[in-house]
Amino acid sequence: MVRSVAVIGAGAAGLASIKCCLDEGLEPTCFERSEDIGGIWRYTDSMDGRRVSVYRSIISNTSKEMSCFSDFPFPEDFPSCLPHSLLLEYFRMYAWHFNLLQHIHFKTTVLSVRKHPDFTTSGQWEVVTETNGIQESHIFDAVMVCTGHYQKPNLPLASFPGINTRFKGQYLHSCEYRDVEAFRGKRVLVVGAGNTGGDLSVELSHVAAKVFLSSGSSTWVLSRLSDHGFPWDMISTTRFNHFLEWLLPAALMKRIKFRKFNSRFNHENYGLASTKSSNFKIIINEQLPFCLLSGTIVLKPKVKEFTESSAVFEDGTTAENIDVVLFATGYIFSFPFLEESVCSLFDDNRSLYKRIFLPQLEKPTLAIIGLVQLTGSVMVGAEIQARWVTGIFAGWNKLPPNTKMMADVSKKKPLVKRNPAERENLKMSFISYADEIASCAGVKPNMLKLLLTDPRLALAVFFGPCSPYQYRLVGRGKWSGARDAILTQWQRTLKPLRPVALTAGFLLSKYPRPGWSPWAGPQL
Repeated sequence: MVRSVAVIGAGAAGLASIKCCLDEGLEPTCFERSEDIGGIWRYTDSMDGRRVSVYRSIISNTSKEMSCFSDFPFPEDFPSCLPHSLLLEYFRMYAWHFNLLQHIHFKTTVLSVRKHPDFTTSGQWEVVTETNGIQESHIFDAVMVCTGHYQKPNLPLASFPGINTRFKGQYLHSCEYRDVEAFRGKRVLVVGAGNTGGDLSVELSHVAAKVFLSSGSSTWVLSRLSDHGFPWDMISTTRFNHFLEWLLPAALMKRIKFRKFNSRFNHENYGLASTKSSNFKIIINEQLPFCLLSGTIVLKPKVKEFTESSAVFEDGTTAENIDVVLFATGYIFSFPFLEESVCSLFDDNRSLYKRIFLPQLEKPTLAIIGLVQLTGSVMVGAEIQARWVTGIFAGWNKLPPNTKMMADVSKKKPLVKRNPAERENLKMSFISYADEIASCAGVKPNMLKLLLTDPRLALAVFFGPCSPYQYRLVGRGKWSGARDAILTQWQRTLKPLRPVALTAGFLLSKYPRPGWSPWAGPQL
């Protein structure tokens, strides 16, 4: 029987895990190696080599209504797209409201997590920690690893001949970037056109002499603003759209999406993406197209090699007099504290049952929380994972036999092994994955039952944003405020934009109903 739980990390996933443990009557002890909560969202000017944090100017790609913990909405006066300071403030509110801080041991590093000698029967773990140079050993019934996947910078120098032998300029990973001052007046090459690479290229273009952006694949650039100025994720991430994706042929759905993506500007004209490409990614960036249009950023293909002061690209062109190369090439997850016999069981999250459990373990008392990259907020995904996991620890939920879990993993894991650094390994559909875990936990809303008992709410759930509150309507952890939170989410979105508060009646009269376009918000 699980009682004591070690939670490693006090970022978003760690805070949710502590709270879910308390909800189930478990006894969590969280170990956080830094002096505060927040994980990567706690920005600091200092460069602590052991800790990855966001850069100064970052703004969240997902909106507040789609990123909050499911029973704790953001304050209504917070903007929809949040800087790191407001996200950290929200985490502090959450931790204070649910009395989480008393369960966190700060400035405590987890050195090792090993199976207890009688693990086969007890499922217990021995956790060794260090605080102020003093090591201590603990025994826990279960462990929740909440360190996420932004842990070890991926700097693939071997893929760029000459970068560390011939190139005389400076090169660094984006995790070392804080602000633009160090790049003022310089010629900068940004390698990697993901969300980070796009954001940093735009920011650098305001002060650098020239910015080149190297992309190795087709890139579709979306805006945080969707139709009528509403957040893109509130408009696109709906059960109605999800149903269309399931109903329509994949080729047709792909054409519909590409046409929508091209509605703001033609990506092929900008050299970013083609509708014929099968290898593509989607990033969120409002300013990148204008920077390309104005020439402050020059798009380049994949780098072939570096000379003393130049970058040679695969199309044969060259960028001369490069001062700095900034690698926005992502991260590799690692769990150095886990014993080798456990680490060797998985190479990425596809080796885990439901991306959480190691099916080979005799006892399911180790859970990896937040090792997913969703098409929505990972905070929401981590919370629903934690709810299911703590339900299993408490005995309310059950896992299938190990053989069935291993068969499920083998069926879903591709035969071709990709580069573990590729973010695509972690990416999953937000609604598909959240619904899958919610079904396991018994908290997925039943649309037919909802339509029969509460039609107004059912229409909001199906045609409106698939916000986290939907997973608090039924089952264990049901929240009495979930219905109201769903019906008032548009008010909270618009509240900080307008000097005069909107009346509930006005908004609700414009609420999405059958026939509403999946690409449009309330017609205000």
